This record gives sequence, structure tokens and C-alpha cells, in this order.
Amino acid sequence: MRHNADNGKIYRSETLQYACAQLGITLAHTQPYDPRAKGKVERLFKTIQTRFYPLLQTDPVHSLEELNERFWNWLERDYHRRAHASLDNKTPLEVFESQLKDITFLEDLSILETIFLKREQRKVKPDGTISIDKKLYEVPSCFIGQSIDVRFDENGIYVFEENKEVAKAIPVSMKDNAHVKRIRSPFALTQSADVKGEQDHV
Repeated sequence: MRHNADNGKIYRSETLQYACAQLGITLAHTQPYDPRAKGKVERLFKTIQTRFYPLLQTDPVHSLEELNERFWNWLERDYHRRAHASLDNKTPLEVFESQLKDITFLEDLSILETIFLKREQRKVKPDGTISIDKKLYEVPSCFIGQSIDVRFDENGIYVFEENKEVAKAIPVSMKDNAHVKRIRSPFALTQSADVKGEQDHV
């Protein structure tokens, strides 16, 4: 399967590139400033403007949720079921159904829950914390001193190993954190010993 996209920042993101790779989709970008290279997309936009927008003028929507619902209903009941001259007067639904044998469907839909998460590498500090967007988060002490695979969205921050979620990072409360008894990191002990050794030689 091939996904054609323009050169917008979101279509050049590592998140989309990784997601496409995981799903077996080839991500291709059009030449900059070349509308003809994405003619099918531009034609769809024109159809939306001429056939869907007028429906909103006669019956306005009052929320983003309502707009999404109205658009998907129009897409399913009108656009996909109306014959297109460019498809030899077949409907998009008919063309799709005729190519089902060439389409690979996901066996495990749960992959979609994590595949679009942002991802970064973080070194876990001796106190068992990491920093994301200038905020501190605590991870299990077994990761202290390690570089971990962190994935996140607006709902949470997660630790992954071999593409599987193994832990969730917890926001650090500075007030509560001051009274938490922590397991001392072996790295901290080593550093303390080194400092003491240097002092003994002074």
C-alpha cells in the first residue's frame, strides 16, 4: 500500500514515518509546489467544497464533534456511493470492494492504540526520574541509569521495551516527592565513594 502526502511538517514527522513502516505502508512525498502531483487529493477537496460545504450553509453545525459526524455520514452515504467519471462510472465503494483481495487487514487492532505515540529516548536519573517537556516523571527504579524508550501523547507517558509497554511514567509532585523514601541508586553510591576517595587523598 502507498500513501501519497505533501511536504507539510506533520507528513514529514518521525511519528508518521514509523507508523507507516510498522503497517507496511510506503510513504511517498510529492514535489513541492506541484499541485498536479496530488491531483486526486485536490479534486477531493473541490468536491467537498462544492457538495459538502453547501449542506453546512443550510444547516450549520455547532461543534467539532457534530462537524465530524456530519462529514463522515456524507462521505459514507454520498461520496462513496456516487458514480465517478474518473472510475469508469463506478462508485468508490465498488472499486474498493473489487480490490479487497489485494488489501492486507490488521489482525491485531490494538497496535493502533500505540503506533502513533510520539517517541523519544531518555536517560533515567539516579533518583528514578526523567524529563519530558520540562516536567519531571518517575519511572520504576529498575530503569535507573538506563536509556529507555519513552512514548507519549496527551493521555500519558509510557516506557516501552521491544515495542511493548512495560511501565507508565508518573508525574512527580514536588510536595509529595520530598517525603518519599527512595531506593538509593548504585550509581549514586559509586559517585559518593569516588568523592570520598578524592577527599581522602587531599
